[in-house]
Amino acid sequence: MNSNIQNYYGYVEADSATRNRTLRNTYWLLALSMIPTVLGAGIGVATGFAQMMSPMVSLVVFMAGAFGFMFAIEKTKNSAAGVPVLLAFTFFMGLMLSRLVGMVLGLSNGASLIMTAFAGTGAIFLGMASLSSIIKRDISTMGKWLFIGAIMLMVAGIANVFLQSSALMITLSVMAIGIFSAFILHDLKRVQDGYETNYITATLGVYLSLYNVFQSLLSLLGIFGGSRDE
Repeated sequence: MNSNIQNYYGYVEADSATRNRTLRNTYWLLALSMIPTVLGAGIGVATGFAQMMSPMVSLVVFMAGAFGFMFAIEKTKNSAAGVPVLLAFTFFMGLMLSRLVGMVLGLSNGASLIMTAFAGTGAIFLGMASLSSIIKRDISTMGKWLFIGAIMLMVAGIANVFLQSSALMITLSVMAIGIFSAFILHDLKRVQDGYETNYITATLGVYLSLYNVFQSLLSLLGIFGGSRDE
């Protein structure tokens, strides 16, 4: 008997065992992905990797690398290469995060700001994970609205590379925290409802949301909570 059933909306829903296994593997791989991210950020700060590039060059490298890796992950998600490719992607993302991390570490309270951003991101993740297990209604339709919001954020963020507006950056950071927190809820709920059965794809989605939440929190903390030695 087929373990999957077709629901009213045309999705293929997985059985309970498949859902639990996918969710468990997603959490495991998500935790593992933090290691190369931290390693990449550390190497980037130590070598000045991101600082060697202008904002425009950094944007081009980030966009090309990120979309290239995501394409590769999609192609290898059902093979043994899927996990190594995903971990290589998280290392790259850590490298690209090193510019912001290095700037914050230049503040006298930089280390504490990074820990605060990390703790805040963790709290948001735990909150959304808990909420995803409590909500019983189908929230999969919110995905298209979140996607539109993410595209708008990306376009505005690219524009701000040229505009260099602090007010716009603050606005985008606040919006990003809200949108990507909702994405965490949406993606975890999809796994729990059986709409997503590939844990590599699920991990990629949640990882990108966590990355954006952390980056946005750190940017806001650096602006409003940063202090410099006199």
